[in-house]
Amino acid sequence: MTKTLTLRNFDIPTIHKFGIGFDNMFDELLRLNSQQSINYPPYNILKNTEDSFSIEIAVAGFSEGEITVNLNNRVLTITGKKEDSVETEYLHKGISDRDFIREFTLAEHVEIVNATQKNGMLTINLERIIPEEMKPKTIAITYTN
Repeated sequence: MTKTLTLRNFDIPTIHKFGIGFDNMFDELLRLNSQQSINYPPYNILKNTEDSFSIEIAVAGFSEGEITVNLNNRVLTITGKKEDSVETEYLHKGISDRDFIREFTLAEHVEIVNATQKNGMLTINLERIIPEEMKPKTIAITYTN
């Protein structure tokens, strides 16, 4: 008789004690697990070419100086913090302008080319730059008689 084990929840802290030397992987899983319910602001990830990507984030209502883009240990963090403004009485408020933090983990050798904001969209252009020593190469064969 075969017994089936069903995983009902993914308890990373419990699993962490069995994974010596896998600290970065477990930290990343914890970060991803805690981000699952965050869906603001909406974003797109575009593949422009084989080694060129763009992240588009909807940041309508944010002005110059209210958005920061940081890269630390391959984690790209976009933060939007609204400046304190005059309280306005809304009859209907359907456009969200709340503060946010959105994080993306970049693969090795992915660099930020630039970031631009136009028409309420923040676009961050990325490029994969593989070092020459890591690119595949063909070894010449020398034939002797």
